[in-house]
Amino acid sequence: MNTTKNELPAPEDRWWRHPLLWMVIAGPALVVVASFVTFWYAWQSPDSLVAENYYRRGVEINKTLADKKLMPALAGRNHAATPAEAVPPPRREAAP
Repeated sequence: MNTTKNELPAPEDRWWRHPLLWMVIAGPALVVVASFVTFWYAWQSPDSLVAENYYRRGVEINKTLADKKLMPALAGRNHAATPAEAVPPPRREAAP
């Protein structure tokens, strides 16, 4: 480029006239806008996820889960301890 100090660059060399530059700028600009939208949404609808007694509730949940793990064993034990005369006869379905 042979330009002297007094010459201005040609108008087609201006930075805003290059579409590839706008594509490069558009990505980060969209991320910034999306972050402000996300911040606004989070600010407008705060969500309290942790209860005041979260530890006690967690312990209670663990107790109920431990009880559910034993349910098959308890059902088998109860079935084995049931006398034969107390077991109802199997139901027969009517023929269609």
